[in-house]
Amino acid sequence: MLAFTNVWAKTITVCATCPVKTIQEALNQALDGDIVLVKKGVYKEANLKINKSITLIGEDMPVIDGEKKGEIITIGADNVTVDGFKIINVGVSYTTDYASVRVVNSSGYLIQNLELEKLFFGIYLQKSNDGKVLNNKVRGEAVTEFNSGNAVHLWYCKNVEVRGNDVQNVRDGIYLEFSDNISIIDNFSKNNVRYGLHFMFSNNNKVINNVFETNGAGIALMFSKFMEVENNVIKKNWGTAAYGLLLKEVNDANLINNVFSENTVGITVEGSNRLVYSNNDFTSNGYAIKVKGACYANEIINNNFLYNSFDISYNGRINDNKFDNNYWSNYTGYDLDKNGIGDIPFRPVKLFSYIVNRTPETIILMRSLFIDIIDFSEKVSPVFTPDDLSDENPRMKLLQHDRN
Repeated sequence: MLAFTNVWAKTITVCATCPVKTIQEALNQALDGDIVLVKKGVYKEANLKINKSITLIGEDMPVIDGEKKGEIITIGADNVTVDGFKIINVGVSYTTDYASVRVVNSSGYLIQNLELEKLFFGIYLQKSNDGKVLNNKVRGEAVTEFNSGNAVHLWYCKNVEVRGNDVQNVRDGIYLEFSDNISIIDNFSKNNVRYGLHFMFSNNNKVINNVFETNGAGIALMFSKFMEVENNVIKKNWGTAAYGLLLKEVNDANLINNVFSENTVGITVEGSNRLVYSNNDFTSNGYAIKVKGACYANEIINNNFLYNSFDISYNGRINDNKFDNNYWSNYTGYDLDKNGIGDIPFRPVKLFSYIVNRTPETIILMRSLFIDIIDFSEKVSPVFTPDDLSDENPRMKLLQHDRN
């Protein structure tokens, strides 16, 4: 049957001077296995429904202009490819989530090399598995999160690869809800109103080699487990409620070899257990790691903490987490035996961070001599901060992390 299908598959060409002049007409004619080849030009069409296993491919980036009439392409069949189009002017509705491309109850799809502009949602995957979203460029015009959608949106999906996409100026760059075994790799997510990447109730996912820059907040991982967050750059997520990474009710995750730079808070963590933070760089953040509570059996090892206003902020006196073999730029101890490990432990939680957590206005006193005195007194004799929270083996030299 496969050989028979390949023999009879045909290519339907669409252009202004071709027998078939519209994409809709070509879709009507196409059968499973056919290729619809769209030549360069502007095609003012919307609500294109693909319900056959076909390849829709653009030559020289033809433009599909939806004229704000609603959704532009809806895929409802398995093994569909959409490749090489500029898609503009999605309809905006506050009751319907119109998208440039929507995939519904389908598998084996490939959405790649698209340029999406003037959109509400970009690529919307709905109960669709075993697909790929590759090398797309999404440019929204979001001002607030209430009148904008997400660039790449997954809802109840499994086994999807989201790779090499450039998403900017939308609500969330990439959004996952009830979606498992998703690979988020080599994406660039910048200037988004809410989050660069947002997970809700999604497990067994990988976030590798991405850049999240100047978003409302970088990454939010919420109510999820079994995560791999590796080799990402999370920087310049700055604002009164901004952070590089939010971990809320996340369990059994590895955060390895990431860069957190110039964020208001590098990582905010709450109610999260059995996490491993290893080989990360925390540089020039307001807070490097802000622990809000109910976090147990976590390991913070082999990281660099460089020039943060606060390295670790802790909300409470109970510590069940391990800090070991980190480099702290604020460490002033000595190494008499020259083994590269400080001879006295380092206590990264300052009393002043405890005070600021409860009375934020006191931050104006940060560089005062009085604050240095109370921090020193707390270090010598802990009263308000966990007395067992210390790095017993602080590194004397910056750890070199391989990020290739």
